[in-house]
Amino acid sequence: MRKSHSPLGTTGAGGAPSLPRLAAASLAGTAIEFYDFFVYGTAAALVLGPLFFPTFSPLAGTLAAFATFGVGFVARPLGSVLFGHIGDRRGRRPVLIVSLLLTGLATVAVGCVPTYDSIGTAAPVLLLVLRFLQGLGLGGEWGGAVLLTAEHAPAERRGLWSSFPQIGPSLGFLLANGIMLVLSATLTEAQFTSWGWRVPFWAAGLLAAAGLALRTSLPESPSFLELREHARVPLAEVVRDHWRLVLLTAGALAVGYAVFYAVTTWSLAYAVEELDVSRTVMLACIMAAVVVKGALTPVAALLGDRYGRRPLCLLGCALCALWMFPMIALLSTGEPLLMFVGFLVAMLAFITMFAVIAAYLPELYEPRVRCTGAAVGYNLGGVLGGALTPVVATAAAHGEGTPWGVAAYLTAVALLSLGCFALLPETRPASEPAPVTA
Repeated sequence: MRKSHSPLGTTGAGGAPSLPRLAAASLAGTAIEFYDFFVYGTAAALVLGPLFFPTFSPLAGTLAAFATFGVGFVARPLGSVLFGHIGDRRGRRPVLIVSLLLTGLATVAVGCVPTYDSIGTAAPVLLLVLRFLQGLGLGGEWGGAVLLTAEHAPAERRGLWSSFPQIGPSLGFLLANGIMLVLSATLTEAQFTSWGWRVPFWAAGLLAAAGLALRTSLPESPSFLELREHARVPLAEVVRDHWRLVLLTAGALAVGYAVFYAVTTWSLAYAVEELDVSRTVMLACIMAAVVVKGALTPVAALLGDRYGRRPLCLLGCALCALWMFPMIALLSTGEPLLMFVGFLVAMLAFITMFAVIAAYLPELYEPRVRCTGAAVGYNLGGVLGGALTPVVATAAAHGEGTPWGVAAYLTAVALLSLGCFALLPETRPASEPAPVTA
């Protein structure tokens, strides 16, 4: 049996001086890619249901909009297979450029799709196709960005340097929702529904161009350059030799996605539609929690370098399992400060895990299949936790009273992830964990 754990090694010659530039380019790229992904989620929560599914009831329209949101998550594992193959065969660097270009173009195109009133059923079909392409690009982005940084970083600070791409989702979310917040606050309801919601999608074109300019001069990963033999079909090797590891990492990461999208996507729709909370107030509460999460990401990563990846992941899962019922109770009050507290603790539990994931997953796989293995496990977790959560939560919250069913669902996902993390080994370079075998 092959070992599932393999050290990444140290930086190549001249690697250390370029680490800040590598980290900045990786962070900028993931911020832009996740901006593209998140802006769709916010639009799905606010306007896509009535515009693209007007023949549905309000609840059914929201569910349909979230279903198209989920298609992006379904596409992400396919993107990780496609771009993982490129990353393991041709290098990490090409993945960063092509995935960013694909996601950026698809996002701009979403902002140009006519509504149902203009072209009928072709409108939601086009939305579905473009959302799929967004997910395909994002499925490749994470693996390339994380590996390029992790494989250049010194072993004793790999967690810290690898955490910078993990700040990208926070920045992307804040940028997407910041633009939505400004538009929501300055435009009338009619203006926002007519054209205002499209502006953030069009802005993705400028952001993608800036990201491409940053990435075209990046050096290739030293770990990839040192490989004497590349996997002919990386996915086949991952399925044959690391299938158990992929399933465990997917299950382990599901809670992070579930909690993040419950806070940032489902709660937004729920509070606006069911609690009559202002859209602007909700966006502000969520964004404030995400700001703190992003700022503390390097701190959690440093703890991972000192105490190990697995302990922090177990702690984050346990906190999620304990906090979901209090979070739903605080959300149900409709009070901004209480909702913020609920979201903040959930985001801190989330980042306790996900700050170290960028170092943890690559360390679990050998270099020849690392891009495919790490990305497939990461994005399958997105299907389990991210694609299902807004749909399940919206359905579970329908009706009178506090949506305890949502809390029960999130707690169950947290316990599943806790069990999966418990079965994974430690990978911090100072330790010598027992390998996971298929």
